[in-house]
Amino acid sequence: MSMSPSRLDALDWASLEQQLDERGHAIIRALLSPQTCERLSALYPQTEPFRSQVVMARHGFGRGEYKYFRYPLPTTIERLRNALYPRLVPLANRWYERMSLPAGFPATHAELLQRCRDAGQLRPTPLLLQYGPQDYNCLHQDLYGELVFPLQVAILLSAPGRDFTGGEFVLTEQRPRMQSRPHVVDLQQGDALIFAVNQRPVRGTRGDYRVTMRHGVSRLHSGNRHTLGIIFHDAT
Repeated sequence: MSMSPSRLDALDWASLEQQLDERGHAIIRALLSPQTCERLSALYPQTEPFRSQVVMARHGFGRGEYKYFRYPLPTTIERLRNALYPRLVPLANRWYERMSLPAGFPATHAELLQRCRDAGQLRPTPLLLQYGPQDYNCLHQDLYGELVFPLQVAILLSAPGRDFTGGEFVLTEQRPRMQSRPHVVDLQQGDALIFAVNQRPVRGTRGDYRVTMRHGVSRLHSGNRHTLGIIFHDAT
C-alpha cells in the first residue's frame, strides 16, 4: 500500500482544518498512488469483497452503481479508515460543540465502531462506485443511522481526461433563508476529498449557524469512473 501513516503525519492538518471550516471540504492531493488506485478499481467486478450492490436507477439515486464492502475490509481500506479517523476527530468534536450537539466522538475508530454496534449499526459502509457514459449521482447525504460521524472521505481512483470525461464531484451547501450554493471540486487520480456528511457550523454575525451539505457527481460524457468512499460510521 502506498499510503502510510507517515504520509498523513506530513500533511498540514491545520491548513486542512481551516479549509474544512471555511468551505466544508478539503483535498489531500495524491494520497494514493496510481497503482493502488488501479488495484482498488479492479476489485469492482469481483463478488467476494462486497456485501451488496446498488443500481442507482432502481432507487432514483441517479445512474451508475456501487458496492458496499463486507467485513473484514480489504487491508488498504481498513488502514485508511483507521488512520484518517483520529486526525479528523478533533475537528468533528469542535463542529458538534459549535452546533450545540452532543460531541465526544472517541479517539479511535475501533471505539466508534463499538458505539455503532451498541446503536444497532452493524453493516460496513465503505463503498466502491462505478460510473459509465451518461451516469451521474444525485445530491445526497450518507447518514445510515442515528449515529453519524460528521466527516467522510472520497478518493478518485480514475484519471480525468484519460479514463473519463465529465463526472465532476459536486457539493452544495444550504444556508438558512438563502438558496443553495454549489461547489465543483477539481480532483485528480489518487486525490482524497474530505467533506461534511450532513451539517457544519459557519460563523455569522450572531454566532455560529448550521449549513446543510449534500454531494453528488455530474453526468459523465465518456469513459468509466471509479471512486472509493470512506464513511466512518456503520449502517443499520
